[in-house]
Parts: sequence; structure tokens; C-alpha cells
Amino acid sequence: MPLFHTCGPNEAMVVSGCCLPKPLLVPGGRVFVWPGVQMIQRISLNTMTLQIQSDHVYTQLGVAISVTGIAQVKIQGQNEEMLQAACQQFLGKTENEIRKIAQETLEGHQRAIMGNMTVEEIYKDRKKFSKAVFEVASSDLVNMGISVVSYTLKDIRDEERYLKALGMSRTAQVKKDARIGEAEARRDATIREAQAEEQRMASRYANDIEIAQAQRDFELKKAAYDQEVQTKKAQSDLAYELQAAKTKQKIKEEETQIHVIERSQQIQIQEQEIARKERELDSGIRKPAEAEKYRLERLAEANKHRIVLEARAEAESIQMKGEAEAYAIEAKAKAEAEQMVKKADAWKEYQDAAKVDMILEILPRLAAEVAAPMSQVKKLTMVSVGKGEVGVSKLTGEVLQVMQDLPRAVENMTGVNISSKHISNPRRI
Repeated sequence: MPLFHTCGPNEAMVVSGCCLPKPLLVPGGRVFVWPGVQMIQRISLNTMTLQIQSDHVYTQLGVAISVTGIAQVKIQGQNEEMLQAACQQFLGKTENEIRKIAQETLEGHQRAIMGNMTVEEIYKDRKKFSKAVFEVASSDLVNMGISVVSYTLKDIRDEERYLKALGMSRTAQVKKDARIGEAEARRDATIREAQAEEQRMASRYANDIEIAQAQRDFELKKAAYDQEVQTKKAQSDLAYELQAAKTKQKIKEEETQIHVIERSQQIQIQEQEIARKERELDSGIRKPAEAEKYRLERLAEANKHRIVLEARAEAESIQMKGEAEAYAIEAKAKAEAEQMVKKADAWKEYQDAAKVDMILEILPRLAAEVAAPMSQVKKLTMVSVGKGEVGVSKLTGEVLQVMQDLPRAVENMTGVNISSKHISNPRRI
């Protein structure tokens, strides 16, 4: 005998026996069972469909009818209390036995609800009847662990043809209402036909009036529209002329713009031609001129350098010549100085006679210098005031007067009176 037992979700296992204070309920799963000391039992959780048949049951007003209802019931396995109650009530019973118990319970409640309602209520309001049976049966079956899934009323019938008479009465009433309704409909149709004819004629007249008014409105609006059309046409013509003038002006502006563009292009072409000629000038004239300028600058610079070098050489030559002349002058000056020293030594011996000799030696040269300006004159005009000599004698006298005044000037400068001194040098006599 296996130790583990399993079951599907539509079945519950109940384990009881040793080591269990109360039965172990396992709805859909597995359980370990000790063989010999524990016992396992199963109970079905499948939904059961019950047909509840209640024949010849008297309703509230004493009318006997038969009712057939369909109920769906099952043992609730999700609720442990209800499952435990179902195990207490149905464990060990077959599914048919459980079905019979539930069916009898539902049939009793169905009969009770039928006795508290009239045939009309049951017939007309089946939903109310079904709800009442469902609520009462559910509250009773839940104590046995069974839940009512659904309940519906399937059929209502009777042997006394009450429902048929009720239907016939209703049918007659419906037929009467139908005949009355038909007559009223014919009457209403005649009245409505007359009203419709009246309304048709009124509508026709009103339509004619409206047509006339519409015609009038049409004529008025047509005249207004014609006026508006003529106005619009005149405006359109004016606008056309204005637009034509604007178009011509725009064309002229475009032509002017084209001339401007052409002139701009010509200017650009001229500028490009000028640039080309400038490039030709640069390449044909300016570049050679610049090259010639550069060559001349280099030649001028070389010439300048040559001149500077020549000037430096000439300056050095002049400097050397000057130094040589200075050296010669210095040597000559030294010689003259030595000569003057010797003369001074000699003059110390001769004293005044030497001075007179020196002065007499200079006098001829002095007279020559005094007469030199006159020798350079090409024409000499002499003016006489009527006194003294005239002519050449006057000029000679002037020269001699200068010579006569010379000893006094010498005496004033040197203190030597050359007139009173004896001439000691025979060469000077």
C-alpha cells in the first residue's frame, strides 16, 4: 500500500487516525499516510447539475402549478469550514446520494417560495422567483458545506389551464386593444389625412407665397447682384488697367534692373580688363622698370660705395699730404725760426740800424701795394676844385703824400724815426 496519496483539483482527501487531533483535509494535492494507523477517504468537489421538479404546488391564491428549475451545486473545497461540514455530512456517501440530498433540499425551498407567490408573479417576474429560491437555498445548503453556483427557472405549467386562460384573457385584451387601436388608428388616419390635406393646401399656398416672395427676393437680389457684378466688373476693368500699368511699370523696372545689371557686368568686365591691363603693365613695364630701378639702385649704391672709397682714399691722401706739408711747414718754420733767432741775435748788435734796414726793405713793397689798386683801373676820372695841381702830377702827389706819411705811422707804431737815422748799409743808398 503506497505511503503517498494524491488527488486532482476536483477532489479532496481526508486523513484521520493516529497522531492527528482532527481530520486532515487536503483539497487537490498529496499527503503522507501511515498504513494501518491512519485512514484516507475521498470526497468529490465536482459541480452537480440538479433538475428541481415541483408538481402540483398551490400558490398563494390557491392555483396549482408545476415548476421545473435547474440548479448548479458543489461542495466548496476552498473554504475549510464548509469542507469540514461537508465531510461531516457526506463523507462515505456516493455522489448520487449527495445529489439526492441537495435536490430534495432545493425542491423544498422551491415549493416554499411557490406557496408565497402568485401565479402572475411567478409567470411575469421569473428573475424575482429565481433570486428568492437561490437566496433561501444557499443559506440552508451552506450549513451542509454545499454552495449553490446558480439557479434558473426552466418551466411553468398547470393542469387547470390557468396559464392558458390567463394568456387568453391577455390575448383577448390585446386583441380588443388591437381593434380599438385599429379603429382609433383609422380615425386618426382620417383626421390626420384631412389635417394633412389642409396642411398640404396651406403648405401649397404658403409655398406659392414663398415662391412669389422668393421670386421677388430673387429679382431684387438679382438686380443687386447685377449692380454688384457691374461694379465688380468696372472695378475689375480699372483693376486690370491699374494692374497693366503696374505690370508695365514693373517691366520697365525689370528692364532698368536688367540695364543696371548689364552695366554692372560691363563695369565688372571693364574692371577685369583694367586689372588685366594692370597685370600686363606690371608684367611688361612695372616689373622691368622695377628691375631697372633695382639695377640702377645697385649701380648707384656701388657708385656711392666707390665714391665713398675714393673720397676716403682722397681724404687719406689729403691727410697724408697735409701731414707732409705740415711737416714741411713745421721744418720751414723751424728753419725760419732759427733764422729769425740768428737775425734777432744780429739785430741785437745792430739795434736801430737793423730795424731801419728792415723797414727800408719793406717800403718798396708797401708802395707797390698802395699803388696796386690804381694799376688795375682802366679809366680814372679826376675832378679838381680849382686849387692845387691837376692831372698826373696830382695822382703822383697823392702817392708821394702817402709815402711821406708812412714814416710817421712807423714811428707811431715802433717808436723809430727812420728820417733821422743815418744810413749805414751802402746797399740801401
